Amino acid sequence: MSTTEPTQPATSTGPTVPTTDRRRWIGLVGISLAVALIIADSTIVNVAVPYIVRDLSLTSTEVQWVQESYTLVFAATLLIWGALADRYGRRRILLIGVVVFMAASMVAAVAATGPLLIGARVLQGVGGAMILPTSLSLINSTFTGRDRGIAFAVWGSTIGGMAAVGPLLGGWLTTAFSWRWAFGINLPVGLLIIALVLLFVPESRSPQTTGVDWVSALLTTVGFGLLAFGLIEGRQYGWWTSVKPLTIDGWTWESTLSPIPVAFAVSALALVVFVIRAYRRTRAGRSSLIDPGLFGITSFRNGNIAALIVSLGEFGIILSLPIWLQNVLGCTALQTGFVLLGLAVGSFAASGLSVGLPAKIGAVGVVRIGIVAEIIGIAGVGLVVSPTTGWAPLVGLLFVYGFGVGLATAQLTGVVLADVPVARSGEGSGIQSTSRQIGSALGIAVLGTVLFVSAGNSLSTELTDQGVPAAATDQLVNAVVDSAGSAIPALAADPATAAAADAAKQAFSQGTSYSAYVAAAFLVIGLIATLSLRNRWPQDGPTPDPAVAAS
Repeated sequence: MSTTEPTQPATSTGPTVPTTDRRRWIGLVGISLAVALIIADSTIVNVAVPYIVRDLSLTSTEVQWVQESYTLVFAATLLIWGALADRYGRRRILLIGVVVFMAASMVAAVAATGPLLIGARVLQGVGGAMILPTSLSLINSTFTGRDRGIAFAVWGSTIGGMAAVGPLLGGWLTTAFSWRWAFGINLPVGLLIIALVLLFVPESRSPQTTGVDWVSALLTTVGFGLLAFGLIEGRQYGWWTSVKPLTIDGWTWESTLSPIPVAFAVSALALVVFVIRAYRRTRAGRSSLIDPGLFGITSFRNGNIAALIVSLGEFGIILSLPIWLQNVLGCTALQTGFVLLGLAVGSFAASGLSVGLPAKIGAVGVVRIGIVAEIIGIAGVGLVVSPTTGWAPLVGLLFVYGFGVGLATAQLTGVVLADVPVARSGEGSGIQSTSRQIGSALGIAVLGTVLFVSAGNSLSTELTDQGVPAAATDQLVNAVVDSAGSAIPALAADPATAAAADAAKQAFSQGTSYSAYVAAAFLVIGLIATLSLRNRWPQDGPTPDPAVAAS
């Protein structure tokens, strides 16, 4: 079976929509808004969490699950929905995802208890996982050549921009109205998306009529879900020995062995079985969730490796900067959002340059320029961070960083999918999205560990040098680190602990710098990884989906 050409043309199901040039671009607005919906929501909630805790009296365990349940379900099911979209219709799966996301958002907006809110977040993760890979496959099947590069640039800039706009929107909605509007805003936006997609985005799918391999779907859900859980929660529960109990609905993990290595072991077993099963079913001519032959496509295989590595450092700064801005510089949630807006502006600005630049230097050339800009921006942030840093240099550096994100994210996506047969674009998009999501989870785990461990060590050393007794030093360090720095303002307000607060501010600034440098190092490795990629030009790529081209 060839890995570079579709074995049979993709066909449409149901009524198709005329795809004149203008209508295609209006359809892209709807697709981009769908992506913006899921990206912004994940960052909005981070800003709203303190208000949610106050209103619903959440326990510390419930707070963690409000934040992480969405990410875990999202990462665990991406691959499934990408493959199902090829079989049952890409537009159909995207629309179902938007409806699920809207319904879950309404439940979250009216939730009166922590468990109900967590359940709503799980459903949001399902909806988000349906939207992201199908948005990619719809772009891949609708646009070709130079237009495809522009469309992916818009898609990538939307992701980078909304990652920064989310905290601003969340801060405004939460402080001006209520945290419930951070979820409620998804209803009108979702209705607009549905209208645009129904009117301007054509349906397409693969002619494949074989059934779904549900055993493989279960294996990938368990494998990627537990992998994401281990990467995100390793610092909380201990990488080998338990440092705090894991409690789920009254059940508690009581072993001295941390649940994290167990999660990694089960994840590895599930994914190994999944890969073996996929090879065997493919060779036997039976349906499989993924076609291992896709990894025989050089651009797809190497592009996914590069995307995973780049994702390790790409959005890590979004983790540490809000903590530092609010707890060290004393910014409000809304002010933090305004500072991060520099990233969004840079990302959107990159989409304009992406129109003509690939034609001159190729898609991989644009990716490399973008990664270099990211390295400069994030390393610069590490250099300027201090307890007395002003907002102006940060905004400028975040603009450079966001500009790089806007260039690199979209064009790298285009390179990964460039040689994937359109009939398998949902499957390919699901794999690509999963690579990025796992890379992001690993980056957050590593950068979070660097931030809090270095901040804790620095604070402990400073307090010891000040002559603070060991017991008091441990108590202060634990209070500051366990609260992610939110204890610093209270320490600063008490004259008896003002000196400790100053030391904590310096320590968190140092930790933020170190995490920025590590993110920059990941991006340098990602830049090296792109050397294995063949440069792409706008006219390159597979034949468009006949269902779209004929409509």
